[in-house]
Amino acid sequence: MSGSGIDDVHALEPEDFIEEVHSFEHWFEAVEGYLKGLDHGHLPDVAEALLTAEERDRLIATFCSYAVAETAALEASSGLIAIAPNRHAKIFLSTQTVDEGRHVEVMLHRLRELGVPDPEAEVERRAGPSVRNLRKKILQLVEAHEWDAAIFAQNVALETMEYTVFRAHARTADPITRDLLERVLRDERRHIGFGENELGRRIREDKKRRLWLGTVKSELDSLVLQTFEEAMEEIGVPRWDRPSLGRDYLETVNRLGLV
Repeated sequence: MSGSGIDDVHALEPEDFIEEVHSFEHWFEAVEGYLKGLDHGHLPDVAEALLTAEERDRLIATFCSYAVAETAALEASSGLIAIAPNRHAKIFLSTQTVDEGRHVEVMLHRLRELGVPDPEAEVERRAGPSVRNLRKKILQLVEAHEWDAAIFAQNVALETMEYTVFRAHARTADPITRDLLERVLRDERRHIGFGENELGRRIREDKKRRLWLGTVKSELDSLVLQTFEEAMEEIGVPRWDRPSLGRDYLETVNRLGLV
């Protein structure tokens, strides 16, 4: 049931809603409006801000960590397609894989715009340790074919953290970075929605699954929070603002009924 339009999908019956929002048609309609006419993730007529050497260096370090997080999502999304339990999940993850590939590309291109001659080498040298460890953990869950745990780690924990960090960063960012991040944020909302919907249905039907996923969540909490703190430090969010920004992750977890 493709092509009913983005604005009216919430009026659909539950089965038709899933059919629609997990379709390529819906994905294409969703992204076309905010990607058309861009130059590597941002409007071509947005001028580069005059940054101090310190500001530029901090922004480079930040985008190095962003690139690792987006690469983790790219690798995990593509790997999860093979173990997805149904057609809808496979199709959605194929669209997410495309989203994540674009995110990696625009993050690396932003580094070039900031004067980095070899972005991938810079990422290897400067990305934060916590985000590297989180990437490793997510890929371990994918490789172990732990569907529920991997979807939680990627589409709930990682995506919610990225959404929170990117939104905070966009508020004070230079114009090009702000424009780029605000477009990426639209994808992140869709990815989080899939994770919540997929896990919500599965754990409602299986109490043991919910309890086990709660254990997985507890094991991931410290790593997620370390990565969050590392990112907040990089973008210069004051410590007194960080607890309120961290509520996005906690609220998402609470909606799933995980403790």
